[in-house]
Amino acid sequence: MQGILALLVWCLAASPIGAPSQALGETDGPVATIVVLPFVNRSQVELDWVGEGLAERLSETLACHGFMVADRDARLKAHERLSLPVAARLSRGSLIKVAEELDAAIAVSGEYDLLPGQGLNRPGVAATIRLEAFCLDLRRLQMENCGAEQGPLTSFSELQTRLAWQVLRKLSRDSAPALDEFLRANPPVRLDALEHYVRGLLADNPEHRYRHLAQSARLAPEFSLPAFELGRMHFDARQYRPAAGWLEKVQPGSSRYWRAQFLLGLCRHHTAEFTTAENVFARLAEHLPLNEVLNNLAVVRTRLNRPDVLDTFLKALEGDPDDPDYNFNVAYTLWKRGQLAQAAEYFRRVLELDPEDNEAADLLKRCRQGQAARAADLQRVGRERVKLNFDEQAWRELSTRLNNSSQ
Repeated sequence: MQGILALLVWCLAASPIGAPSQALGETDGPVATIVVLPFVNRSQVELDWVGEGLAERLSETLACHGFMVADRDARLKAHERLSLPVAARLSRGSLIKVAEELDAAIAVSGEYDLLPGQGLNRPGVAATIRLEAFCLDLRRLQMENCGAEQGPLTSFSELQTRLAWQVLRKLSRDSAPALDEFLRANPPVRLDALEHYVRGLLADNPEHRYRHLAQSARLAPEFSLPAFELGRMHFDARQYRPAAGWLEKVQPGSSRYWRAQFLLGLCRHHTAEFTTAENVFARLAEHLPLNEVLNNLAVVRTRLNRPDVLDTFLKALEGDPDDPDYNFNVAYTLWKRGQLAQAAEYFRRVLELDPEDNEAADLLKRCRQGQAARAADLQRVGRERVKLNFDEQAWRELSTRLNNSSQ
């Protein structure tokens, strides 16, 4: 591996490589994962939020156009595992290590600069900013300029959108829409709203984080990203009603939309709005039939006494037979129906997977003793287990692989 890294660093330090025969993002092999790193500030002015903002914008654009993109949470975990400070300027070698840690085939990075003579403190003069993006393809040992934009800092939102379009065109010549169409689909966001959003992401203090995100959402109500983060913060704090209010504001065009819908369904479940929760999970299952979505759909359907609960739990279990929660939900449903022998088989499987599951052990004992569910047991709700994970990227990668293999 060290020999490969040395060769790659040597190639990147050499003279620029000519245009490849196919776009960077196009491949006949496995689906390429992309990671976008914060851009480097080359100016003397403190504008470090801009680098993170560019990484967020490009990640959002690529994810919305079908690319497998490592999200910010995954990137931060990679930094932690590699003992790299989040705010550090990455060397070329460190950039490669982060990409490898995330199993990414392509790393997008770049830099930005305030041009000389266009400082922020000159009255009546708009600061000019220059953005430049680079795409590193670890499969082909090549790094290319993926685009550049320059203009007033006040037009930063449009500049980063234009840069995102150039990167999209570089990675996939055929899938990128025309520039005018792309700009219409991605209207500018106020500069102050963008800044508050990114500063919210960067804040270590939860109170500061919330204040920045709420200010961003107030300044730009149509901006989905702060709404999602606010919804997630409330959800993590088990404040489900305010969480739902924010999550409902996430627009369908956002890469966070389906994750927001998943959390919204859980919020409605926790607030006992089961019909609404069922509608959310059923619609989500049509687009992303993930095991966790099917499981949660079955959970809310138990509250509504739907007849297809067991079938839906079994579909989730079929997708992941080694998940103890899916086995438990099937077993518990069978036990409530008096099918003790079948329920016992699934409870045994739960204990094979998780020997410390006392609830499954107790119910297995009752099955063996021939103790069917009593009226009091049937009146008790909430024992079915919901899932909190949502692996949208794995599903999209699998779908892309299947589509590629069928062509």
